[in-house]
Amino acid sequence: MTTGRLPDHEQRILDEVERALRRDRRLDRRLRTLRLRRRPDLSRVAHYRPHVLTVGLLLAVSIALLVTGIVTSRPAVIWAFSAVWPLTLFASFRLVCRWTEP
Repeated sequence: MTTGRLPDHEQRILDEVERALRRDRRLDRRLRTLRLRRRPDLSRVAHYRPHVLTVGLLLAVSIALLVTGIVTSRPAVIWAFSAVWPLTLFASFRLVCRWTEP
């Protein structure tokens, strides 16, 4: 096969297929989500708006892990607490910021 230009009728068919694919919103959304990003999207983190129930649940889990870690001194429980606690602080901070917005 040669690597030259396609015949006119094949080029028209290819153009038509490409136009149809560009109009497909579901395909476009799926292709956008498959793209690999070099940096994480920090705008999603900055716009996180937690609910009171989420913060309450995180706080309850954190306190339960803290008490369990103190009583049992098991490394797995301490590591679990150390993973959940920063999330709890961040969600609490974002909730307070949301409440104090004018």
